[in-house]
This record gives sequence, structure tokens and C-alpha cells, in this order.
Amino acid sequence: MGRSLRQLAGRVWWYPHDEDSGNVQGGVAVIADDTGSVLVDAGNSPGHARRIRSAIEAAGLPAVRQLVYTHHHWDHVWGACAWPEVEVIGHRAGARILAEEALRPWSHAYLRAEVEANPLLGPSYRGRAWAMPDWSGFAVIPPHTEFDDTLTLPSAVELRHVGGRHAEDSTVVAVPDSGVLLLGDCFYPPPLHLRQPGDGYDVGLVRRLLDEGVSGRFDWYVDSHDHPHTAEQTRELLAAAGG
Repeated sequence: MGRSLRQLAGRVWWYPHDEDSGNVQGGVAVIADDTGSVLVDAGNSPGHARRIRSAIEAAGLPAVRQLVYTHHHWDHVWGACAWPEVEVIGHRAGARILAEEALRPWSHAYLRAEVEANPLLGPSYRGRAWAMPDWSGFAVIPPHTEFDDTLTLPSAVELRHVGGRHAEDSTVVAVPDSGVLLLGDCFYPPPLHLRQPGDGYDVGLVRRLLDEGVSGRFDWYVDSHDHPHTAEQTRELLAAAGG
């Protein structure tokens, strides 16, 4: 998949992840709606967000009016300050964490000091340093609108809190009319600095998401740091993981 916005299915468009995992740049979805598009995740930096905005304009899609966080991790939210006119929506648990993160003195010097204090933060903080060549105007943006379990937007986009070990606020975003379920990182193992030997994908959560009686029927299951997968491909991956 090229590094450009493309239509995935129905009104869902996808701006792909960076395949260099060291860059920690996940994919971002745009859900087009006549009243204004919904952006799923903000990009990992203001620069990333500006590239996404340019791609949206080039595709002729409606301007973004709402931004949904799949969870609070930096590579999903640090681009939000480049969307000042947009309503930001996220789970209540993530809102609490981001309110605390907004108070930190983010800079390259701060990143270096944090890694010196805890070397396990190295991969994440190097990714942040790569993403942020310029800190001017940067701010962490907590959600303006919070929810607990589920929230259906006026555009018929459904937000469903699923939690999990990767992030307590993990949320999947369902677009039933397009057959797409956007997963964020919900089934991933904990972040590297918290990971223990044996930690792997949450196959139980994937199984529930694939269960049409529980989650509904979807043709596409899209996590942030991989290519979109069809339902059949997702079942094959689950089987390979022992699920």
C-alpha cells in the first residue's frame, strides 16, 4: 500500500502506517460524512497530521469535524494540536491520563532525561524524538467529549470501549454501513516498557471481535500498525496465533 489516502470500503478511507516500526507511525482512518468527516486517531505529530489533512483535501473529502482517539498512546494523539477546530472524543480513562500528560514539559531534553531514568522507555521516546523535530506550538490535547462504554455519533459511527492489556481506554470504531471495524491497537500486548516475557496478542479479544453475534458482521478489520485485513485473513491470523 502506498503512503497516501485511499478508499478502503464505503465511506471509510485509510492513510497507512509507516512500515519502519522504529518510526512508530500508525495508520489513520477518515470516515466521510456530508456533515463533516470523522478522523480516527490524530497522527503521531503535528507534521503527520498536516500530511493527513493535505491528503483529505486532495481526495475532495468533507472537512474533519470530529476526531476520535482509539486510545491515549502518543502515536495516536500527538497530532491533535494540528486540528484546533475539531471536536476531540475519547474514553474517560484516557482523558484522565492525557490531562496528566499535557502538564509534562515535552522537549528533546525531557525525552533524554526520561530515558536516562528508565532505559526501557528508549524505543518509545526515540520514536517521539523522530516524530517531533520542532516542538513549537505543540500541546497534548485531552478529549473535549468523554464517554464510558459506547457512543454513537450523529454520523452513525459507533465507538465501543473494549479495554485490554495494551491500554485501558482502548476503543474500537465501527462503521457498520461500510463493513469496517477499526481496532486501534486494542489486541496488542502491553507497551514495550511494560511488557513481560510471554506477552502476546490478546486472542480472546480478537475472537470476540470476530464473533458476529457479539460485535456484528464486518468485512474489514483494521489495526493501526498493519495493513487492513479482511474478515477471513483476520481469522487466519487468529488461528496462527493459537486462537
